[in-house]
Amino acid sequence: MAKLKGLDWLVLILVIIGGLNWGLVGLFKFDLVATIFGEMSTVSRIVYTIVGLASICMLGISGKLARK
Repeated sequence: MAKLKGLDWLVLILVIIGGLNWGLVGLFKFDLVATIFGEMSTVSRIVYTIVGLASICMLGISGKLARK
């Protein structure tokens, strides 16, 4: 089985955080990122962008794990 490296773990954690945030939005109309950093503030947009990029990286990681 392939082992996850440090960056892989960071990407996985970011994708989980993003998924949990979307779950909160879907279930309770509560956006945790917007609550913490402000609705569509610069910091919120950076967080959303980083989580989005992490999801793209996760595609590569999942492919690597599937091969093993």
